Amino acid sequence: MKILKLNSISPAADETFRGYEYSDSVENPDGIILRSFSMHDYPLGDNLLAVARAGAGVNNIPIDKCTEQGIVVFNTPGANANAVKELVLCELFLGGRKIVDGANWVQSLKGQEGVGKLVEKGKGKFAGQEVMKKTLGVIGLGAIGAMVANAAIDLGMSVMGYDPFISVKNAWLINNRVKFTSELSAIFANCDFITLHVPLTPDTKGMINKDAIAACKDGVVIINNARGDLVDSDAMIEAVASSKVARYITDFPDEKLLGHENILCVPHLGASTPEAEDNCAYMAAKQLTDYLENGNIVNSVNYPAVSMPRTSVSRVCVHHKNVKEILSKILAIVSSQGINIAHMQDQSRGEYAYLVLDLDDKLSPEAVELIRRVSGVIRVRVL
Repeated sequence: MKILKLNSISPAADETFRGYEYSDSVENPDGIILRSFSMHDYPLGDNLLAVARAGAGVNNIPIDKCTEQGIVVFNTPGANANAVKELVLCELFLGGRKIVDGANWVQSLKGQEGVGKLVEKGKGKFAGQEVMKKTLGVIGLGAIGAMVANAAIDLGMSVMGYDPFISVKNAWLINNRVKFTSELSAIFANCDFITLHVPLTPDTKGMINKDAIAACKDGVVIINNARGDLVDSDAMIEAVASSKVARYITDFPDEKLLGHENILCVPHLGASTPEAEDNCAYMAAKQLTDYLENGNIVNSVNYPAVSMPRTSVSRVCVHHKNVKEILSKILAIVSSQGINIAHMQDQSRGEYAYLVLDLDDKLSPEAVELIRRVSGVIRVRVL
């Protein structure tokens, strides 16, 4: 099989792809692995089965188009969580203390006499606050948000967490001293620091807007390492200028935010560590190859999770629309061949579903073609 890499990918993926044709120049790939490359205008070949993003965000991938064509899109949630968590902790301190401003000012003293005395005389304007005993609001308690919440507890902060979609797994991982709230307004009203860890969706776009900021405590510090468009830049610039927001720190700079005092733009460094890049590459490669070789889906953003060990002679994987009677029609075709179904999983996700059948014998090419012709079937693979 062929794997195309559309970005430079950590060598941590190389061993997993051993035996594959794997490079940045393969044609008609079965799978694609990438980081930030935009695929929105990229041709999706007939052979393409899956796309793996070595990272969490997938806004650079045409999800709807892939789903319609039975192309599974993977991401790697949690693989870069520690790297982002560490950056958020750094930004907590930068939000409370004017460290960057002070360091830049010290650099401006080069060439002057008596730098030590000048520093002692001028350092007062860079005084800040400690984070200990302050309240941090964590909006979004996924892999990163959960780690940030726990770390802030260890720093002596009070922590409030908001996430209406929190998973059971993450809920168990979070320190029991984190106070959960079902109301976003409680985060705004009570927190000295707020950090965002939610995906960008139509519902979350601009969630930190003029009204949200007005509901915040005066002098709040807001940190955004999730997605730039979660925050209304115009409203934030106005809020920082009026000191309603003491400091805004984002890992997603745009031209509008540059040049404003107390707005600190970091050049998208959240996952920019060799450890995070290795973790993401390895995880993406494992998920991609497991799907190509076994039809298993783990951490897909567009198809449901379906994973079974291979125990039978043949495996048939079917992407299909989530509509009535389609499953019974597929099973009827298998049954007509006199073949026993050893194991089966069929899971849905919204309008789409994925079926895996482990069979005690191989389906005939004619039977496979009959399954393909069933109305609502998108793609059929026999492994």
